[in-house]
Amino acid sequence: MAYSAAEGAGTLPQGQDLNRETAIREIRAQIVTLPSIRAHRLSNTEFSTREFVLVRVRLANGIEGIGEAAVLGGPRWAEESVESIQSVITRYLAPALAGCPAAQPAAVAARMARAAFRNNSAKGAIEAAVFDALARTLGVPAATFFGGAVRDRVPVLWALASGDADQEAEEARAKLAAREHRDFKIKLGFDSPEADLRRLQKLREEVPGMRRLIVDVNQAWSEADCRRYLPALQELQVDLIEQPLPGDDFEGMARVAARSPIPLMVDEAAFTHREITRAGTMGCGSVYSLKLVKSGGLMALSQAARVAESSGMELYGGCLLEGSIGAAAHLAVFAALPRLPWGCEHFGPRLHVSEIVRDPLVIEDFHLRVPQGPGLGVHLDEDRLRDALRTS
Repeated sequence: MAYSAAEGAGTLPQGQDLNRETAIREIRAQIVTLPSIRAHRLSNTEFSTREFVLVRVRLANGIEGIGEAAVLGGPRWAEESVESIQSVITRYLAPALAGCPAAQPAAVAARMARAAFRNNSAKGAIEAAVFDALARTLGVPAATFFGGAVRDRVPVLWALASGDADQEAEEARAKLAAREHRDFKIKLGFDSPEADLRRLQKLREEVPGMRRLIVDVNQAWSEADCRRYLPALQELQVDLIEQPLPGDDFEGMARVAARSPIPLMVDEAAFTHREITRAGTMGCGSVYSLKLVKSGGLMALSQAARVAESSGMELYGGCLLEGSIGAAAHLAVFAALPRLPWGCEHFGPRLHVSEIVRDPLVIEDFHLRVPQGPGLGVHLDEDRLRDALRTS
């Protein structure tokens, strides 16, 4: 039996040979730097250049898989930086996985768990690359391993985060005119609540075509702030509020959620399945943001979706501004979810001036298309990658 859909096609291994043919032979971690089209602001940081770690996993059969480890301007969103990710992969995770068959992804995850605590972005990138290589070997899409795709596109929003209301309004109108985005997330918390609300009011007035409006406070408000400003957000017809309080304030989030006429989304409060369950049962929010960097692997990400739903929360496809590789990894799971009522926010590739893949993800008619073909469905452009690699 042969396969021909994957790059580097050969003879499909049979039976026990699959373990030998998919044994992990090499793992490389390279730091990539890509300029952004504009500054992107959060409550605790601002950056105009995106850095991430490209992970390449090569199997005994010669097939390579790729993954992406994302951070936000250093160890500010979580504990990892590109430097720590590269170091942990090189010194601890790669040696632990030497010889482990990609055909045994549960064993891959178990070995990484023993080799390093947390380091979710590093582990998630490796696991994505492993699934990419395995799926390419078998000539199937990576979504096959998570139940198979039930959709070929996902609604996708755009984040407005420069802090300049005039620039943001112009940007939003352009996205609407191009039929790329009609749902928008507005980053709050890097200014006073009063200034944020004035900016939000201006956007509402100047961009009437918005369908959904989500605000992300990035943990910057207090419980008192929420009680004070929720009526104004309701008046501005905000559809969803993401993580207004610090992630460890479960009790405060539950009190705010109980009072709020607008649904709250749980993000930084819940990384582990136990935290997701706690947030859901305490009523901290009615929506959960799925992120590979929180789950630490595609299998755990798929499981997190089930845990969140069983805890009473709807699903939202979150991101950490990943490029096409990281977005494609998320989409492998999102495509297989029976329900994804809030769509996703994987606009990250469009925030970069350039790409390092030959086949960037496609956004059309307000949806992000799920890449087709074996593996994650994206392929490196070695020339562009060479220009983007950090040299020092």
